[in-house]
Amino acid sequence: MEQDVVIYPRRGKKDPPVGPVGVMVVMNKDMALIKRSMDIRTKASFRILNSRLYSGTYRNQEIAIVGPMLGAPHAVMLLEKLTVLGVQKILFFGWCGSIQQGLAIGDIVVADSAVSDEGTSAHYPVSNPYPGPSVALLNVIEQSLKECSIPFRRGTIWSTDAPYRETKEKILFFQRLGVLGVDMELSALFTVASFRQVEIGALLVVSDELGSLRWKPGFSTSKFNRSRSVAANVVPAICRKLLAGQREEASYALLKRSFTSQPFTPRNTE
Repeated sequence: MEQDVVIYPRRGKKDPPVGPVGVMVVMNKDMALIKRSMDIRTKASFRILNSRLYSGTYRNQEIAIVGPMLGAPHAVMLLEKLTVLGVQKILFFGWCGSIQQGLAIGDIVVADSAVSDEGTSAHYPVSNPYPGPSVALLNVIEQSLKECSIPFRRGTIWSTDAPYRETKEKILFFQRLGVLGVDMELSALFTVASFRQVEIGALLVVSDELGSLRWKPGFSTSKFNRSRSVAANVVPAICRKLLAGQREEASYALLKRSFTSQPFTPRNTE
């Protein structure tokens, strides 16, 4: 039960104020790309574990960017921190290995579900055994990519704790299920976001291929690095939509509260 937990995420005295939208970035060099593409005016940066949280403004609105991170436990601890700081909508930006032969290095993937082969998710009981992203965030990511005429694949990601134990048997098993790729964080992030009742969506770039059952790394290829830049340049459009949606939700909530506190009384026109 949640009330039995001894250690729980909390806001620290020196933690920065952040807005309702956050971006979680796996790799440090992608953080630099995203900060540059958004022209974020950083107000402060704070160390969280081995990562850094940047609190800044984008189009005069508060936003948070946090990273780098590696693996499900690390990513989840950062997600937990963002939630207690008040972040409600999160874009995850990372890499994945392709396990389907039709999915190549440099391709862009939008994850609509994830299969857990990691150990963190089991500690967060949720009703859905295969939690996915927020439908609203998924739609925003897809819409933003389409508006920028960027091709992408949508599908399931397999998340593992052990990249050096991605066996042929496992790859073939997940291939048959139609899973597109493998990473180390996503299933846990989807699970914990569901548990904490925050929204999350994911944008991934294929960094290597395993579909032929022989590893083909692409980390230093021009196609992969070009796709990283292309994907990073879509992040501003995604965040604009998320921030706009958050404003609309806040306005609706305020309007709803005003009607609740002052019930409407029909005027007698007779």
